[in-house]
Amino acid sequence: MKVAVIQMQVALGEPERNIAALYRLAAKAMQERPDVLLLPELWRLGFYPKPVLSYADADGRETRKALATIANKYQVNVVGGTVANAIGDKVFNTSYIFDRTGRMLATYHKTHLFSPSGEHEDFTAGDSLVTFTLDGIKCGILVCYDVRFPEAVRKLALEGVQILFLPAAWPLKRLIHWQTLIRARAIENQIFVIACNEAGIDGNEEQLAGHSAIIDPWGEILAEAGEGEEILQGNLRLLIQNQIKESMDVFGDRRPELYKKSSR
Repeated sequence: MKVAVIQMQVALGEPERNIAALYRLAAKAMQERPDVLLLPELWRLGFYPKPVLSYADADGRETRKALATIANKYQVNVVGGTVANAIGDKVFNTSYIFDRTGRMLATYHKTHLFSPSGEHEDFTAGDSLVTFTLDGIKCGILVCYDVRFPEAVRKLALEGVQILFLPAAWPLKRLIHWQTLIRARAIENQIFVIACNEAGIDGNEEQLAGHSAIIDPWGEILAEAGEGEEILQGNLRLLIQNQIKESMDVFGDRRPELYKKSSR
């Protein structure tokens, strides 16, 4: 499977400009004929203008139209990063996934909201994890802060995902955390991690880290971006996953009876 990671430089609070940029970058990415396009977190608005409800996409209609158009036009699977999605008076940090025909396969609402920046005050958390299948390959998605919670990634791995997609808006000042966590999650779960971060400046006037990456189940970095706008391309050799699991049976050696919370 060939993947393209679109590390956008997002214009804060300018959805029309960002949608136009997405069309331009998607066309550029498709020159290499990938099977999947991955976008960053909150690519339509940036992370994030306030009050976010005033900027959010009502029921994701504008976003879903744009993503479906790209998927259908280029016959490519699209893991649509996330957008601020208004449902009634609540805003979710939502990802939409589309297949090659432009049919929506899955919706994921970010489940762990970044309380240090007050994200939990502006967004409503999702309450479930999701999996989906792209070209016969079982995949999962988490968003940014979610990657700090290994239980979530392990649950997806136990459900059989081969690839974890991870859109993010991660700051440069915590770059070492980003690089460490995405590799650790790949290694400990023996899965591919495709991580797409934003570039540029966020709503708190902090530099975003960029450094999107494509990581295999050994933790090898197949491709990594710098800090600016960039498109990463990578070819996932999925058979390596079986070889790794045969050589090191981490899941067979688990002791789940020891991991339960003590009653004391």
